[in-house]
Amino acid sequence: MTTRNTDLVANTLASPQVLNDAAELHGVLRVAAGTAELLAGDSTDNDIVLLAPISSKASISTLLVGSDTLGGSCTFNVGVHNYDGTVADEDCFATAVADAAAMTDVRYEVATINTTGQKLWEIAGLSSDPGGMLYVSITFNATGGTAGTLSWNINYAVN
Repeated sequence: MTTRNTDLVANTLASPQVLNDAAELHGVLRVAAGTAELLAGDSTDNDIVLLAPISSKASISTLLVGSDTLGGSCTFNVGVHNYDGTVADEDCFATAVADAAAMTDVRYEVATINTTGQKLWEIAGLSSDPGGMLYVSITFNATGGTAGTLSWNINYAVN
């Protein structure tokens, strides 16, 4: 029988102890959640909804998204935009999410389990931490064209 210590345990047992990243052990969970009432023209191809500003140093553990039926064959990507509004990676979390779905966790739909604990700037594919805020965003990739509700709940740690 073997016992394997993860880095979190090995760091704690080390002498002297090695400080673990607070986003990975004993971090404080924070929430960015909300609901937006989209107009008919808000869900056409390439329209963008900036959901919430999140620290570039945050580690996102859960990313729930849900919407009403937004018409047509509406689908959307879930990704990250830079603070200036330019795209960093429009589908680093999810690709072609269908509308009319209950709140669904899309955190690992595109991003692999190897991204657990990574900072938002890393998941967005940026070469270095820009500091400040990045936006978790939705980019429509198939036109809906109907008004409806879009809701989200993002759990993240940043300490």
